[in-house]
Amino acid sequence: MIVLDTTVLVYAKGADHRLRAPCRDLIAAVADGRIEATTSPEVIQEFVHLRARRRDRRDAATLGRAYAELLSPLLNITREDLGRGLSLFEQIDRLGAFDAVLAASAATADTTALVSADAAFADVPDLPYVVPDATGVAGLIKG
Repeated sequence: MIVLDTTVLVYAKGADHRLRAPCRDLIAAVADGRIEATTSPEVIQEFVHLRARRRDRRDAATLGRAYAELLSPLLNITREDLGRGLSLFEQIDRLGAFDAVLAASAATADTTALVSADAAFADVPDLPYVVPDATGVAGLIKG
C-alpha cells in the first residue's frame, strides 16, 4: 500500500510549484483506480489546517472530506505505532514528531512506498520513501 504524507495533498491542491503536477497525477491515479493509496486521519487534519490558513474553512473541510473518501480505509495509528514513532523521533534529528509517528504507522501497514516531499523520511530505516516528483510518481503509477 502507498501511504501519502501531507505534502502530497497540499501540492496537489496548492499554487503553482514543481511538485504540483506530479502530485495531481498521483491523486488522479488513485481516483482512477490505477493505484491504491491511503493516509492517516492526522495527515488529513494537518492538510485541512494548512489549507484553512490560505482559503476559507468550508473549502478546507470539503477537500479534507474528499481526501478521506478517496484514501479510505485510512491508517489506524495505534499505541504501539506511537511508541515506535517516538523512538524514531529520538533517533532521527531531521524527523519531526508528527512525521515519525506516520513513518512508524506506515512501516506496520505493509507499505510499498511512503510518498512525501519531506526528505527526512529517507532517514527512516526499512521505509520505502518516494519523492513526489515526476520520476517518483511515474514509478509508482507504472508499478
